[in-house]
Amino acid sequence: MVPEPSAPGVDEAARALLGTLLIAHGVGLRITEVEAYGGRDDPASHAYTRTPRSEIMYGPPNRLYVYRIHGHFCANVVTGPREQGSAVLIRAGEVIEGLPLARQRRPTASDDRSLARGPGNLTRALGITMDDLGTALDDGVPVCLDPASRATPTHITAGPRVGVRRAADLPWRFWITDDPTVSAYRRHARAGEASAAAGPVSVRQSPASAPRRRRPS
Repeated sequence: MVPEPSAPGVDEAARALLGTLLIAHGVGLRITEVEAYGGRDDPASHAYTRTPRSEIMYGPPNRLYVYRIHGHFCANVVTGPREQGSAVLIRAGEVIEGLPLARQRRPTASDDRSLARGPGNLTRALGITMDDLGTALDDGVPVCLDPASRATPTHITAGPRVGVRRAADLPWRFWITDDPTVSAYRRHARAGEASAAAGPVSVRQSPASAPRRRRPS
């Protein structure tokens, strides 16, 4: 049996990134979809087994972890604590700054809502590559997060992570409810089928209180 990930705080860190401005190489977007990965406690995480590739995930938080898969780059925010290996994958966003440049980088996008829909499209729109690996996201260049500009979402929805084989039903994918820039869910063909029909869990976000989970209707 695969143990359930139990990294404290990574799911809260993921939700806190929703609505935050991410700026890179002349383009800024509002984060609308993320996935949490619990490091050494999470069998779906790159850091579950410590390797040279995942070493940065064990370091200080608020650094950019970039990896390449199927010809696409994926951008992750290391959340800490040190030696935990926890990180949040940025899956989608709404481009709100540098639209002409984002369109130039994503000429096949059907409309502006799809410019940064999906992790590979997001990094392409932002111009993020392996050269940005290890960037301190509070330094301002070339990639940075601006938490002060965060627009707190009214509602957040949680569901299983996309395309993972292990811990496939853990609801650690979070997105701004009904946002048109959010990507589609795709389940790994070899993922376990337990609780697959449970569906997403709605979470109401309040600036004055911790998120409260709602039961599915």
